[in-house]
Amino acid sequence: MAAKKRKKGGISRSALVLTFLILALAVLVIIFFNGQGGEKVKRGAEAVAPKARTEAKAKPVETRAVTLFFVADDDDLLHKETRTIPAGPNEADEAERALAELIRGSEEGLSSPLPARTRVRQVFIAKDGVATVDLSRDVAENFAYGSTSELAAVYAVVNTLVYNFKPVKKVVFLVEGAERETLGGHVDLTRAFFPDYSLVAR
Repeated sequence: MAAKKRKKGGISRSALVLTFLILALAVLVIIFFNGQGGEKVKRGAEAVAPKARTEAKAKPVETRAVTLFFVADDDDLLHKETRTIPAGPNEADEAERALAELIRGSEEGLSSPLPARTRVRQVFIAKDGVATVDLSRDVAENFAYGSTSELAAVYAVVNTLVYNFKPVKKVVFLVEGAERETLGGHVDLTRAFFPDYSLVAR
């Protein structure tokens, strides 16, 4: 009877050892395959990352130089000043940026002939060479123009557009999308303006 008990106990221990070995082997297999999968994912990420970084680099912005026309305190003439603006996507957009720079003011101690709060609402360039410039009401409201300053404001815009943009031959003004007779009672805005370079300092 004693011998049978020992045999029964031995079988039980063997079963436990075998179960433990199977579990240990299963754990090792799981660890092995998980480690391999992680390495593949890591290597895959490393392979893709350089391409993603390359594509993320911003393309350099193309620019172009434009000539703006400002006024000086010691004479009644327009003075040239070069400025760099972003190029494209079309000349109407570039014309809007050029006029925005004109309103922003000089970097060389000159004065903008247009009120600082003025906004360029739109520039439209027609096939016949007429550029329509639509300015915000700030160009005329709450700003006192003399005859000289009003003439300078008009021709600073006209000369800037015709001088820099080949399709533009003459300029028409709108204020808030509507025709306006004058800015300050001196210069008739109901007509189209050709450039006048005789007003530019030499």
